[in-house]
Amino acid sequence: MDDSSPFASPAQPTATRPLLGQTILVVEDSRYACDAIRLMCLHSGARIRRADCLTSARRHLQIYRPSVILVDIGLPDGSGADLIAELTEATPRIGAILGMSGDQHSQDTALRAGADGFLAKPLKSLSHFQQFILESLPEDRRPNSLHAIRDEVIHPDPMAYQDDMAHIADVLAGPNDHRTLDYAAQFLLGVARDAEDKILADAAQKLTASRKDGAPVTALAAQVDGIVQARLEQREAI
Repeated sequence: MDDSSPFASPAQPTATRPLLGQTILVVEDSRYACDAIRLMCLHSGARIRRADCLTSARRHLQIYRPSVILVDIGLPDGSGADLIAELTEATPRIGAILGMSGDQHSQDTALRAGADGFLAKPLKSLSHFQQFILESLPEDRRPNSLHAIRDEVIHPDPMAYQDDMAHIADVLAGPNDHRTLDYAAQFLLGVARDAEDKILADAAQKLTASRKDGAPVTALAAQVDGIVQARLEQREAI
């Protein structure tokens, strides 16, 4: 089923809802980051679908074809760049294939894979999101004379941050092999920065740096796990 088909979505965009008629598939493992995008889509008129890993995204794409796809580069079962490369060669092609990450170095990775553009996280500005999506669409699918008309800072649900902490606590409770620690560190660094949780972001950054240097990480991993457990116990937004 083609979500971008006019038969699937006959509604026409308006000045206040410039993305009306667009369906955006978000491939993102962080519920906090995804909630920010959900709110932006809600305010913009776009429909949103979510996949939290490559496997889920590929399963979704066997059934539906969105008009826009946003792919996080760091995912639990591989690199989002692999999915971007697959979709770039697929026919028919999704209207806008976009990479995103909290790591600026991932921009080159996404663009080399064939992405039409790159969104840097955290995503907070509604007008920037709207304008970026509109400009990324092919000209024949771009609404005429419409643009982002107002700005608003988006604040995700604090409970989504708690969900992310619960997710990574489960990850850390398993075998702490190199791949698990690398994923946990990059995930926490991104979501902690999104939520402006400096203590957790700093700890995740130290864990990332130690892994790259090949230094012992047992104590750092335990410290990160302790901070995650403390966040879960707070039951409040950071």
